[in-house]
Amino acid sequence: MQKFVFFGGKGGVGKTTMSSAYAVKCSRAGLRTLLVSTDPAHSTRDVFDQEFTDQPSPVEGEPNLDAMEIDPETEVREHLMETKRALSDQVSPAMVNEIDRQIEMSHQTPGAHESALFDRFIEVMRDSEEYDRVVFDTSPTGGTLRLLSLPEYLDGWIQRLIYKRKQSVKLFERAAIGNNEPRRMMDGDPIIARLEARRDNFSFAAETLKNDAAFFLVVNPDQLSIWETKRAVEELDSYDLNVRGLAVNRLTPEPDPDEEGRGARFLRDRVTTEQERLEELREDLEPPLVAAIETRVAEVKGDFLGEVADELDIDVTPDDD
Repeated sequence: MQKFVFFGGKGGVGKTTMSSAYAVKCSRAGLRTLLVSTDPAHSTRDVFDQEFTDQPSPVEGEPNLDAMEIDPETEVREHLMETKRALSDQVSPAMVNEIDRQIEMSHQTPGAHESALFDRFIEVMRDSEEYDRVVFDTSPTGGTLRLLSLPEYLDGWIQRLIYKRKQSVKLFERAAIGNNEPRRMMDGDPIIARLEARRDNFSFAAETLKNDAAFFLVVNPDQLSIWETKRAVEELDSYDLNVRGLAVNRLTPEPDPDEEGRGARFLRDRVTTEQERLEELREDLEPPLVAAIETRVAEVKGDFLGEVADELDIDVTPDDD
């Protein structure tokens, strides 16, 4: 199994349950594991009955497991302030207020959350040397797909910005001193250096997601969830991202054979419908079913979480280097 494992899916299907259970499975197998929540709902704290921050901290009762919660709103604010600081050092005082206004406006646009969160993803992946496995509990499918598509789109955009900046530096120097040898080396330009650092980050993310990451989609046995899962598989495949399996959650338990009455008949009909949906998943999608988890009578935490971990047919063995 790859080092970085992502669990995604439609909102409310049980991504936190599956990702937390898999993280427990890995940690109990002896792997130093980090569980990262990027879902704004942050149900991780409910699963483990413990508060987490945006820095890794030990999960009580699980010696090999750390967890952290990344808050998209906080990341956007910090991304905004960091961008302001960087640009204010590189423009004239007269332009600082206008730069601030433009940055404030840009962070209200679609994609701002994804861009800020993506930077944090990269930071977590780069700083994960002490861990054997990093498990990501992601936001609902649409946001996750936009996030994972960023390397492909932003790399080309950054390349164009670098080209335009280099051209502008050349024109500025020629206007200042004619067509003689430039007084300022291109390599010393702080904006070019910043853009090149961003480009390197995107290249690292693109290579890591394609070569050292596995994706699992969590799905409920209802038609809307299945439709969204099919779209997600197609889109992830279009980005050459490795969808390793589907984890089906919240299956209806079948009543005992001797149970009769309206409730038992309802449950049997429901089980029949869900089995048809499972067959649809097997026939229509290439990724295999790696889990078929029945609905529990209470929240999945404690012993229930260990039970779900045992039912996940997902390898924990690290890939050979």
